[in-house]
Amino acid sequence: MEYLLTLIGFAFATSATPGPNVLMVAASAAQVGIRPVLPHMLGITLGFPAMFLVVALGLGMPFESYPWLHRAMQVAGIGWLLWLAWKIASAPPPGEAKPAPPLGFLGAAAFQWVNPKAWMIVLAVLPAFTTPGEPILPQAMTIAAVFAVVCLPCLLFWAWLGQAARRVLGDGIRLRAFNWSMAALLVLSLVPMVR
Repeated sequence: MEYLLTLIGFAFATSATPGPNVLMVAASAAQVGIRPVLPHMLGITLGFPAMFLVVALGLGMPFESYPWLHRAMQVAGIGWLLWLAWKIASAPPPGEAKPAPPLGFLGAAAFQWVNPKAWMIVLAVLPAFTTPGEPILPQAMTIAAVFAVVCLPCLLFWAWLGQAARRVLGDGIRLRAFNWSMAALLVLSLVPMVR
């Protein structure tokens, strides 16, 4: 029971704290509301656990054998996030122009593979919450299930914050400042990954 509570706490801390996923969800909800962002949130909720399972069951071996592959994925993820930060920062306030559609289910699920924070979580959770010598599949499935259950409520909270910001920041100047703040936080979330 202690193991499960610790894992839930870890999943909550990593899912609820600012990172690329929650910042994109908040920024999208500020632009278009919560309902259109639901496929994006479901893509994250199912995409990260799927990625975790694939890595835990062996795909992570090439990254250990070929460190350049890990670095290439990291560079691709950072480039993608910088582009997204620019799109968030330059998004027009509602009414000025049609906002860009949020990332859909498949896009959000695929994004986990280039999301530096997702990789950091996978690389932290594997040694911390698995026991060597015991079958990896049941352990990995438990971890993936916990993340799937914890992730969606965290994302809904950030989407609600984004939507609330849209109402509070109703005029163009304040909403533009919010977008720039979200973009800046997204860029700052990259700092631990740039070494």
